[in-house]
Amino acid sequence: MKQRVISGAVLVVILAVTLYFGGAVTCVFMGLVSLIGNMELLRVYGVNRKLPGIVCYLATIFYYVAIYLQRMDIIIPMMVIYLLIMLAVYVLTFPTYSDKQIMASFMDFFYVSVMLSFVYLIRDMKHGLVLVLLIFVSSWINDTCAYFVGRALGKHKMAPVLSPKKSIEGLIGGIMGSGIFGAVFGILFNLYVEQMNYAPLLFAVVGAVGALPAVIGDLAASAIKRNNDIKDYGKLIPGHGGILDRFDSIIFTAPIIYYLLMYLL
Repeated sequence: MKQRVISGAVLVVILAVTLYFGGAVTCVFMGLVSLIGNMELLRVYGVNRKLPGIVCYLATIFYYVAIYLQRMDIIIPMMVIYLLIMLAVYVLTFPTYSDKQIMASFMDFFYVSVMLSFVYLIRDMKHGLVLVLLIFVSSWINDTCAYFVGRALGKHKMAPVLSPKKSIEGLIGGIMGSGIFGAVFGILFNLYVEQMNYAPLLFAVVGAVGALPAVIGDLAASAIKRNNDIKDYGKLIPGHGGILDRFDSIIFTAPIIYYLLMYLL
């Protein structure tokens, strides 16, 4: 437990520093986090050091360069080319790689790199240094509230085969907790950042809605591990596992928070 707390505190400090500087620092950091996450998932399918993995790593680097340069116009063409290259690897080296390995390598880029990039995209918004905190309100606060409510009141299993400890009561408690913290966030936003009509209500909605995909993200990561008989994705973060073990909920939450902020604020 002590090791888990210490490594968790170190991770929070590193995140705080990189998010504080923003710009290239945040973009490079999230790019590195994505590459490590790529490697962890590709290792599950045995291609982390092989050609499909290398193609995924290169696509991730190219993608982060593109979003940093704000060349969003080339993102969709890049994704089409990425698919074509991955299929070319599949057919030109057949039968070296299975279809499962190729599809996993293709999905890895979207599941890890693209989804995590929304942390940087939110940080790059107006008041991004403050707004990016909503990702963690909706994911880590949700986890904490769901844990305590589930322990105290949990009677109905949410996913008994996949995650026996998760309950419907915990799910509701996590969503409500994130919504309450979001409302507090809105009050503080009005006081110290910018006066905004209905800020507590808006941020309560963002926090609560963002909490639901956090649960799906956690379960999705667990499902992949169950299907492949692994306990953790890695050992990078002592007591927590790998990048995907710690960022699994953020992967799903960050894009939802980004679009909620885009259309509600």
